[in-house]
Order: sequence, then structure tokens, then C-alpha cells
Amino acid sequence: MTTTFAPAALSSYTKIMNRKRSWTPLQVDKGQLVLGSEATLKRCLALRTLELPVKEMLSQGLEKDLPNDPGVIPALRSNMADEDKHDLGLSYVVAAHGVDESAEREAETIRKAWLESPEHPILKTAILERSVFFVLLPFFRFNGDMGIRSLASDISRDEQTHVCIHGMVAHDLGLKSTQHLNKLRRATVHWAMDLLGHSNNKYLNKDFWMRQSDALYNNGKAPELADTQRSRMPAFFEASNINLPQYG
Repeated sequence: MTTTFAPAALSSYTKIMNRKRSWTPLQVDKGQLVLGSEATLKRCLALRTLELPVKEMLSQGLEKDLPNDPGVIPALRSNMADEDKHDLGLSYVVAAHGVDESAEREAETIRKAWLESPEHPILKTAILERSVFFVLLPFFRFNGDMGIRSLASDISRDEQTHVCIHGMVAHDLGLKSTQHLNKLRRATVHWAMDLLGHSNNKYLNKDFWMRQSDALYNNGKAPELADTQRSRMPAFFEASNINLPQYG
């Protein structure tokens, strides 16, 4: 008599990781930006300095206690590799559009603040991706040229999986956000969008983008960004709120 065994259930982390699509960063040409967005776009690009710190925070997370799930470590390592790809793609955009040296220096101060914040590194990553990166990416989508929009689309697909995986790790470890992290993500977005001021074009309005960050942090959704559902950019802001960190 032959005994058969049912296959082991696939890890939830592995299922999410398997949603990823392979893509390769491409060099881009400088195109036309939305008038009035140029200085803010340079600030958002300066925050690419947070991509590799995310990789560093994930590496730190691997050295700490993690959920007892065989899919966790491969998923985190896969996400770390994605950060190198994101950084490369953004470097191509910077090569085409140049930088604001003052913004670059200020962004380094923000980078240091995130790295030195005392919370669990994967919790920091979850908050940063969920309520900062998910604001910068649609800003690129609505105000950038073709090269920027295309890169934002590719990165956003990765970030969909990242926010789910890192949120699940934070949830499974019983981690909760802190008042300090909330202030830090708000200060980061405020700095990125501060040059916009007020505008009848909501995508050039600072208060609009601050609301999106607040909504993503508190609810995991940004309903005012529903227009991206009709664009080529995935609705990454509609990622499920299930198993994301609790906010106290």
C-alpha cells in the first residue's frame, strides 16, 4: 500500500512574494514635468536616499526574532534585493534630471533620523513604505515625465508586496507604531511637499499629499487617489489593511 501525503500549505509570506513581477531598470531621457512640480520632484528624488536604509533596516530585522514561518526570511531577502533595483532606477532618473544639492543634504538628515529611530527595524520599514513611499510614488505618477511615471509603476508593484510582508511581520511580532514614528513620517512628507503650498490642482497641493499620508498611516487606504485605478499604475494604496501594524 502506498501512502500519500498532502503537500504542505504554502507560507502566506511566500504567496505574497510570488506576486512579484520581474523588471529591469532602464536609463531614461529628460522629459516634460508638470509645471510647478519641479522643485518638489527634486525633493522627492532626494528621498531616494531612504531606499538603501530600508535594505539596511531589513538586514537588521533578520538579526532579530522573527515569526516562525519558513517563508519570512526568503521574503525579506527578496525585498532587500528589490531596494537595490529601486535605487538603480532612481539613479537613472537623477542622471537625466539632476539634483538640488540643498535638498540632497537635507534628505541625508532625514535618512539619519529614520536609521537612528529606536523602533524595531521592520516596523520602521512598514511605516516608511506605507505612508511615505506610497505618497512619493503617486506624486511621480501625476507630475513626472514618461520615464519617471514608468519607473514609479514598476516600483509600486514591488511596494505592494513589501508593505504586505513587512506589515505581516510587524503584526505577527505584536509590534505597534509609536507617536515618534508617526511624527517622523509626517515630518518626512511635510518636508517633501512643503514647496508646493496651495493650488487648485490637487496634485500640486501640499495639504492634499499630507492627507494621503495621514490616510495611509491610519487606514491603509487613500481614497482621494482613486484616479490611479484608471492609469497604468497599480492601486498600491488599496493594499489590504489586514495584518498591518496596529497604531496606538
